[in-house]
Amino acid sequence: MAAKTDYYDILGVSKNASAEEIKKAYRKQALEWHPDRHREDKEAAEKRFKEINEAYQILADSQKRSAYDQFGHSAFSPGGMPGGFSQAGGPFGQSGRYGPFTYTYTSTGDGGNPFAGFDFGDPFDIFEQFFGGGNPFRQARTVTRYSITLEFMEAVKGVEKEINIEGKKHKIKIPAGVDEGSRINFGEFILSLNVHPHKIFERDGSDIYVNVGVPFSLAVYGGEIKVPGLEGELKIRIRAATQSGTIVRLREKGIPFLRGRGKGDQYVRINILVPEKLSREQKEAVEKLQETGL
Repeated sequence: MAAKTDYYDILGVSKNASAEEIKKAYRKQALEWHPDRHREDKEAAEKRFKEINEAYQILADSQKRSAYDQFGHSAFSPGGMPGGFSQAGGPFGQSGRYGPFTYTYTSTGDGGNPFAGFDFGDPFDIFEQFFGGGNPFRQARTVTRYSITLEFMEAVKGVEKEINIEGKKHKIKIPAGVDEGSRINFGEFILSLNVHPHKIFERDGSDIYVNVGVPFSLAVYGGEIKVPGLEGELKIRIRAATQSGTIVRLREKGIPFLRGRGKGDQYVRINILVPEKLSREQKEAVEKLQETGL
């Protein structure tokens, strides 16, 4: 039997990675290797996707991670180590971790599994349950899946779309805050969402990032500038002696949380602009700065 790949390598993180770094890495890998995005080689993608989920299940749990760090994969093999983790832990029956979510279930009277037939291998199926679709207590059923592409701002603010499926028109509401790879269960069908990237904004969960260039003089003396925001231009103050690469945080100016109230933050990266051409006066000014050691 081939040796199993190291869980840290699967998620692409170091052994000293924080819980938040592991979660972000898992999310990135899960989106990248979701089988729906690799239809040309779905079998390989499904295998990789399962490895990613297995790695996150272990590394996201502090106790399991500690055991793995000490004993490796043998910590979770039957008889692999004293006091090892079994698949049926806890006094209430079986429990487990499903991506960033935890589930627990008890045995039925006849010893059956109330989750039988429900696939916990896809972390995005959890998303469907928040919109009236999935029910883990029933047998899995075959559901037709479709995909739709949204513009960046449609995903951020939510949008109503009219789609045609098998000759039948459907009006659907996409909630604000959805992201690339999100899936919504509308009962008759499941809709996978693809989102176009934005020319200015970069997205990380509910947070957004934008790069802004400022003149050298403004970085030195400080001042007020306007920066692009999701709802229009925003004014921010640049402190004197601001260094290139400085990040300014604008609280709750990001993307609405998909579940619950509030928004993420907007982060503005400050880049100092260096002019390609200088006038004679500007060159003289720069030379004076050089003489003073600046």
